[in-house]
Amino acid sequence: MSDSAQAQTASNVPEYSVTELSLRLKRSIEETFGWVRVRGEISGFKRAASGHLYFSLKDADSVLDGVCWKGSAARLGIRPEDGMEVICSGKLTSYPGRSKYQMVVERMELAGLGALMALLEQRRQKLAAEGLFAQERKKPLPYLPRVIGVVTSPTGAVIRDILHRLEDRFPTHVIVWPVLVQGEGAAEQVARAIRGFNTLAGDGPVPRPDLLIVARGGGSLEDLMAFNEEAVVRAAAESAIPLISAVGHETDTTLIDFASDRRAPTPTAAAEMAVPVRLDLIGDVGSLDDRLRRAMLRLAREKRHNLDALARGLRGPREQLEMARQRFDDLSERLKAGLKVGLQVQRGRLDTQIAKLRPTLLKREVADYRRRLAEADARLLRALRQRQADAAQRLAQPAKLLESLSYRNVLARGFAVVYGADGRALKQVTGLQPGDAISIEMQDGRRAARIDGDGDAPAPVKSPRRAAPAAVPRKPVKQGELF
Repeated sequence: MSDSAQAQTASNVPEYSVTELSLRLKRSIEETFGWVRVRGEISGFKRAASGHLYFSLKDADSVLDGVCWKGSAARLGIRPEDGMEVICSGKLTSYPGRSKYQMVVERMELAGLGALMALLEQRRQKLAAEGLFAQERKKPLPYLPRVIGVVTSPTGAVIRDILHRLEDRFPTHVIVWPVLVQGEGAAEQVARAIRGFNTLAGDGPVPRPDLLIVARGGGSLEDLMAFNEEAVVRAAAESAIPLISAVGHETDTTLIDFASDRRAPTPTAAAEMAVPVRLDLIGDVGSLDDRLRRAMLRLAREKRHNLDALARGLRGPREQLEMARQRFDDLSERLKAGLKVGLQVQRGRLDTQIAKLRPTLLKREVADYRRRLAEADARLLRALRQRQADAAQRLAQPAKLLESLSYRNVLARGFAVVYGADGRALKQVTGLQPGDAISIEMQDGRRAARIDGDGDAPAPVKSPRRAAPAAVPRKPVKQGELF
């Protein structure tokens, strides 16, 4: 065909704008498929704030987008969820804004559990029977981990949310093990990362984490399938390091959530579970420190008060010794008087009994009683004297010790005690003024004296006097003051 013929043919084909072509396709689809029934498994279900429902219907090979408007959603007899196999009735239409076709659902019937959900339930029951989800296997989370290991994608918003939350609450050393979180090979990488963290040595170049966080953002059931794989679940259950699972949003549930030690509804919530708030800890420690200080001060005051009270009730050794001596003397006198009175009473009773007896028959017995009484009297007197001697010796030892510690022994060696006008002993010359009255105690007594001078000038040295002749009478010399 020549160029002129091709140009003539092209000019006969009608020309459409994109919008015109999209609208014609929309009318064509709606006229051809005005009412259809489609069976499939719900996936990616989402309820918008407007009340509309958005989801996908899928089978083994294909996926069909579906939407149920708010009015129709209120009339549905079931509550749609991911994994449910349903039969939807409605019409097909297209969405020109994205060049996609979709089904507008008017009715929905339950057709049974989807194949995917049935598979997950079967896997969950199998792993639960092995004890991987048992509560006694759960490990407590460390209160303040020094190192936190995070298994997630390094490019998503999840790791930024975790790091930002940790920085706000309690800055901590974080080690990220980058993995795929969906698609082929994601499950193997997540399981390898969990086991890799557990094989790190405590003293190696890479520190071993005290806590693990396995995190991923929200998504459809298919997007989260990597965390439902048996390899990931077994790795989480075998982890010796406490593990927090933070996969998906709050409504999403995966099998790793059952095997982990703690499940977080979101990655941000996992960071909040991992560490406390540093400012709160500082405030608590400061409050406890203040309480401890106040308690110690109160205890010290109470102990000092008790000590002062006990000190006031104590007596000096001299007073205690004097009281003991006085008590001993009193008891000695009372004992002597009591013994004499007792002997007289017993002797009187004995004489009375002897007078009643016939002398001829009981003379020998009376003599024997008298002898025994005299011996007992002698033994009693000897025991009394020995007891008095022992008591006197026991008292003599503290008296000697008290006498050896007395300050009068110091006076005997040439020292003296200076008393002020108020009768208290002076320890230093500070505060004494010329003319102040004092008293000086030496070995043989006490004499009054008065301060003369300021004490800075040395005392004059007197030259020895010659002895006066015996024939010349000498006037008595008055002794000067000591100071």
